[in-house]
Amino acid sequence: MFKITMVDGDLLKNSIQIISDIVDEGVFKVDSNGISLLSPDRTMVAVVDFKILATAFDNYSVEKPESLGVSLTQLVSVLKKAKSGSKVTLQSNDKNRLEIIFEDGSKRKFEIPILDISTEKPPVDQLEFKAKAHLLSSALEDSVGDADIVDDSIVFEAEPGKLKAWAKGDTLSSEMELKEGEDGLMKLESEEKHKSRYPLEYLKKMIKTSKLADNCVLEFATDYPMRLSYKIIDKMSMSFILAPRVE
Repeated sequence: MFKITMVDGDLLKNSIQIISDIVDEGVFKVDSNGISLLSPDRTMVAVVDFKILATAFDNYSVEKPESLGVSLTQLVSVLKKAKSGSKVTLQSNDKNRLEIIFEDGSKRKFEIPILDISTEKPPVDQLEFKAKAHLLSSALEDSVGDADIVDDSIVFEAEPGKLKAWAKGDTLSSEMELKEGEDGLMKLESEEKHKSRYPLEYLKKMIKTSKLADNCVLEFATDYPMRLSYKIIDKMSMSFILAPRVE
């Protein structure tokens, strides 16, 4: 059994809403460290790796570790009913259901079923990225937004000291070039040139995390999966793995 409370539940609400755009169901693990989810989407094109730390909650009581299979669609539909700044409490009960309680002048309670979901852990720990860019989240948003009016994919190129993001369609093209130390690129780790193309359909959903964190880390290699990571210190981390589109 567990009971955890966040006085201002906007972080939880917004995080789950972003995840639900990519993953429709998954298994949350609740333990003394916090809540975590590692789940691929149904097409196996993307993986979500989410952690919200115990220190992000105002009250955190977990008797023993639990795994909760839930419909993200159901969970986000309930969390949308929370008003901005609402106090949110999550707790398990002996009816195999997850209770979600909102307190914002009144007290409202919802219950959603705990599902039996069998998932294999994606082998994300085995990935080795050759290029790593520390970016302003807004810079990545700009590059994705520019590419979106041109094509349905975006190409990232990294070489020592420079990162490029570009797209080319039948009539239009876009390109953003960032130099290390300026223009939103704080740091770039790349010993040689790397280039890879990724679908915008997924990236547009992932960069919604920009409203939660000002900075992000983009990692990739030539024709290789990418990892996009966001972090709020002592509160939350959200990473996405995205398969490349290889020509």
